Amino acid sequence: MDYSVETQRKAAAVMKTIHQQLSDTIAQLKWDCYDDVVVQIGGASVYAIDGAGTKWAPKKGTRKYNKDAFIVIKNKNHNPVVPSKYFGSKEEKE
Repeated sequence: MDYSVETQRKAAAVMKTIHQQLSDTIAQLKWDCYDDVVVQIGGASVYAIDGAGTKWAPKKGTRKYNKDAFIVIKNKNHNPVVPSKYFGSKEEKE
């Protein structure tokens, strides 16, 4: 990723504008400071076919972010994984 000075300044400017909104939203959701929170990017694609490494045929595994990509903030403590239940086959039920 590009972590140039200009990129860092742009990120800092965005954070200044949304900091209060983010803080208010986290308080509204009643998240705790000890919760397991992760930040992810949505709206991306990863190329599965190996190409020549050009703009039109990128190398396999190249990640491309769409123009409408978005940031996802997940609280893993409030998203429990519930496994599906096995009900067996029809013969076992009868």
